[in-house]
Parts: sequence; structure tokens; C-alpha cells
Amino acid sequence: MNEFVLPGQAVVYVMDAYCGWCWGFSGRMREFEAANRHRVAFTAISGGLFVGERAGAIANYPHIAEANQRISQLTGAVFGDGYQALLTRGDMVMDSLDAGAALAALRAQAPERAVHWAHELQAAFYGRGQSLSDASAVAAIAQANGLDDALVLRQLADGSAEARARMDFNMARNTLGARSYPTLLFRSGSEIHRLPATGTALSILNQKLDALLG
Repeated sequence: MNEFVLPGQAVVYVMDAYCGWCWGFSGRMREFEAANRHRVAFTAISGGLFVGERAGAIANYPHIAEANQRISQLTGAVFGDGYQALLTRGDMVMDSLDAGAALAALRAQAPERAVHWAHELQAAFYGRGQSLSDASAVAAIAQANGLDDALVLRQLADGSAEARARMDFNMARNTLGARSYPTLLFRSGSEIHRLPATGTALSILNQKLDALLG
């Protein structure tokens, strides 16, 4: 298994597919990448929000519905009917290790589209109400986007994608110092600069990146 290596210079999006604030930032993040990918690499890694003892049913986190309202008000993010039904039932388990493995499996085939994969996984959850522990849902994303879905299924089943997710979690915390999500960073060699995230205008993000690129 090849370890995922960050580009020498890149905008690094540290997110979690089960993070509502990341869903709120997802549209702006895509705009930011589209405006700047011609001059700097972009990538996305999983932070690991609901892991270990925190992995559990949505009903265990009663604050989520109220937080979603704030996210919608601030960002305009839409939480789809499928997700709302899932939230009402409350029994779906949010396991960020599985979600991180899903991102790793998609990113392994097309690392230059990492931000897109992050968005696609969140759209599956927050739009359609699909569990990211469901390998068939992840394979459907792969197939719809021209990837080898059989390879994605194999990597989810054999543990290699999970191992990459754990590397992501370690990189996010110990290399990049991310403690909350979304965290947006500009990395150039050993230097790491934090960029603003949720609620930030595209013009501000572009200005910050202009200054860093010199």
C-alpha cells in the first residue's frame, strides 16, 4: 500500500464527511479550488471527527439539528430530504473511519480531484441520506465519476483504504495541527499557514492565497 503524500506546495482541506460545518463550506471550497487550481495544487484529507468512542448513532448528538439550522443560515447549505429522514430516525451510526476510508479509496485513483471526492461523499450523506459505511454507496460515486468501482470495493474490503484513513487522521493532527473541521491550510515545504474557512467570501480567500503565493 502506498502512503498518501501531500504535495510540496498545496492548499490542504482538512475535513470530515460527517461534519456539518464542512458541508456548509463545501460549495465555497469548490469555488476556491476552481478559481486557483491552475496555479497551486489542492487536496483533501480526513480529520476523524466521529472515531472510537465518538462513533455512534446520530441520536447520540441531539445538538446536530440546531447546528444544521445555523449552518444553513450562515452558508446557505441545503440539507436534503434523505438526510432529514435519516436524522429523524436517529439510528444511523456516524463512523468517520469508514467515511475516511471512502475518501481514501476515491482519492487513490484520482488524487488531483480530492476536493471533489470530499464533496461527493458529503452530498451522498447530507443530500441523499446515505451511510458512508455502505460500500455500495461509495462504489456508486466511483462509477458515476469514471473510476474503477470494483477497485474501490476491494480497497474498502481489504483494509487498505482504512489504513490510509488512519494515516490521514495522524497527518491532520500531528503534521498539520488541525483540531477542528473544516481546517483550511496553505502548505509550502515545512511552512504551514492557516486560511479562513466557513463563512469566508471567495474574494477574501483569493486575496489570502495571493499573498502567500507572492
